[in-house]
Amino acid sequence: MSASGLLPARTELRPIVSELRLSAFKSHRRAAFRLGPLTLISGPSGSGKSGVLEAYAALARLAGGARLAEVFRDPGAYIPRRARPDRQGRRGFRIGCTVDGPVGPVRVDVAVQAEPELRIVGERMTGAGETLLETALRDPGRRCVQAAWHTAGAVAVTRAPLPDDRLATSLLPLRVAGTTEGQRLALAAAEQVVIALRSVFPCDPRPDRMRAPAPPRDGRLRGGCENLATVLRRTSRECGSRHAALVAAVRAGCAGPVEGLVTEGRADGVVRALVEQGELGAMPVERLGDGELRYLALALVLLTGPGVLAVDPAADVLPARQVLTVLADGFDRCLDRRQARELLGVAARMCARGHIRLVGTVGDVTGAVGDAPVTVVNLGRERVP
Repeated sequence: MSASGLLPARTELRPIVSELRLSAFKSHRRAAFRLGPLTLISGPSGSGKSGVLEAYAALARLAGGARLAEVFRDPGAYIPRRARPDRQGRRGFRIGCTVDGPVGPVRVDVAVQAEPELRIVGERMTGAGETLLETALRDPGRRCVQAAWHTAGAVAVTRAPLPDDRLATSLLPLRVAGTTEGQRLALAAAEQVVIALRSVFPCDPRPDRMRAPAPPRDGRLRGGCENLATVLRRTSRECGSRHAALVAAVRAGCAGPVEGLVTEGRADGVVRALVEQGELGAMPVERLGDGELRYLALALVLLTGPGVLAVDPAADVLPARQVLTVLADGFDRCLDRRQARELLGVAARMCARGHIRLVGTVGDVTGAVGDAPVTVVNLGRERVP
């Protein structure tokens, strides 16, 4: 059993998102993407690459308990452009995913109404051959949906209203006691989904921000990696072997000599990172080019973990039972092919260990993949808005 006592005994299987579905989301219609441990989404500008990561990150935030308005601040931007309103003037979008784990494949699909009001109008979770949770908007005048979850006791399902601005799957453990076998199955499936989605780190390093010194007490790496120097100071002190691996990776990806990565505190209290270059002395990282800075930041992300990255995994589940997924938008941005190959090699080695997964967008995978075991999703040039 898990720390919360819900999952069955197949604890060797850690929950992971194996498929992402964009039934109607931005430029995507009826799209399904199989995800491996290391997945690259390829395509030209405007093909919808970033939209795939946006949908994944949105599901992650909803699974963590965020409200719809916090996740979709501009709801109309996610509606497919050619979507026509119904007779009541309603338009929206649909996303979903499949999570593999101890329960087996569990599917969650969500229908969101974006206009005229933002709300969840339908959600379905299925697994083990059963519909384990289903919600529907019955009364548009009330800010709730009617939910029905699998019970398989004296009655087949239990019905109750749930808020229309929260993911019902994430709320299920608060409403279900787990007194019947059916309820326990529904709870285990919901926990599997939440565990897989909660451990997500959206990442897009910003070289312009990384060149500024970092505050001394900001020790968890942000998605833009602007506090890189502080995190480097922390990781160099906490894990010498990981730091040595980072130095080796940076040496392989940077043009000049790299003998070490160090930090120094300045008189004004901020932290600065430097590259040790042997007889050439120490060079501040802000002098690196954009490609080298992004390479350094992404290597650091891949070689660390949830304790260092600004993520919020499920607190009541052991870290060994969770898998961190990095969402890297523009994985190859500013990188030359040599740097892209080296970074993919780092990613492949880390993903092979089973505790981290990567979904990244790239403009072109030609010549970059090499022998790395990569799942490539090619969106091509033809997208229907």
